[in-house]
Amino acid sequence: MYKKAIEVLNKFYENGYLAYIVGGYPRDTLLGIKTKDIDICTNAKPMEIMNLFDTEAVNDVKYGSVCVIYKNYKFDVTTFRKDIKYEDNRKPIKIKYINDLKKDLLRRDFTINTICIDKDGNYIDLLNAKDDIDRKIIKTVGNPRYRLMEDSLRILRAIRFASILDFEIDNKTKNYIVKYGYLLKNLSSSRKKEELGKIFSCVNKEKARSLLISLDIDKYLGIKNLDKIVLCDDIIGIWSQLEFEDDYPMSKSEKELIKNIKEMLEMDIDSYSIYKYGLYVSQVVGSIKGISYKNINNIYKSLPIYSKKEINIKAMDIASILKKEPGNYLSDILLDIEKKIVIGDIINEYDSLVKYVKENY
Repeated sequence: MYKKAIEVLNKFYENGYLAYIVGGYPRDTLLGIKTKDIDICTNAKPMEIMNLFDTEAVNDVKYGSVCVIYKNYKFDVTTFRKDIKYEDNRKPIKIKYINDLKKDLLRRDFTINTICIDKDGNYIDLLNAKDDIDRKIIKTVGNPRYRLMEDSLRILRAIRFASILDFEIDNKTKNYIVKYGYLLKNLSSSRKKEELGKIFSCVNKEKARSLLISLDIDKYLGIKNLDKIVLCDDIIGIWSQLEFEDDYPMSKSEKELIKNIKEMLEMDIDSYSIYKYGLYVSQVVGSIKGISYKNINNIYKSLPIYSKKEINIKAMDIASILKKEPGNYLSDILLDIEKKIVIGDIINEYDSLVKYVKENY
């Protein structure tokens, strides 16, 4: 992908424009981290970008961001700009396209994200970002007071980068995170959920938790008991343990999974609970309770059935055996049989099931 990105840069240059790889890719390559996400900045305006390349979509043409498709690779390409005015401590509502790389870099969040790579593969470091990378420091570009007031999402991004990269947040930035943490109340719940998902998906979750609590950020995020939960490897498992405000946007399937995980956490992990809630939920609950995936998988593989459809007797069979009209009582009997089969008290064979029904009902 890097070679294709260099080809994209050269195409810009061949058409009279400046262009650079910027942000996470240069930072990660200097740190020896493999990444496939490459962003490009250029002095070409959005319509000029779209005239040069195929584009799948305009991410936000108002902010000069275009998704370029080049030889089946996708690159987010953004025009050099200056952010003049922000709204709701989040979005720039007034911008100006410019022709100066350094001024474009000065609007960005953290110094570590300002290193560029040019068309010849040379690193360009106009803001001494490499010093901060070498010192493993997260520091805002310019005064953190203004950077964080402009965009409160940068508070969470600072914590995410510090956790993912195992860096420290510099003291001045940290002080203003504490001072302006309340601005996160105005951040949309969808953005908070998205950023927390990235934070809790990283390897260094404990550091992330420590930062969120020590910087007093959790109370502005509408989440509780962060200090008490088990930081398992599954993000839904983490949400299932947190108390969070109702406006966090959970999909129907997420809500169902959270409900099931909460229920299973109150139960013993055994054949029936694993059968009832399925392998995924059982593995998540197992990870929270300290039970290995291997143990969960072994129990799951040994289940005699995986669905009530596999029970070798039907409701009408039971009614016929009992010489009764069909009714609601059949669902209770089938549930009893289902449980007995799963825990191994009866064999899932027709004759055995007939015998059980006759002896017990």
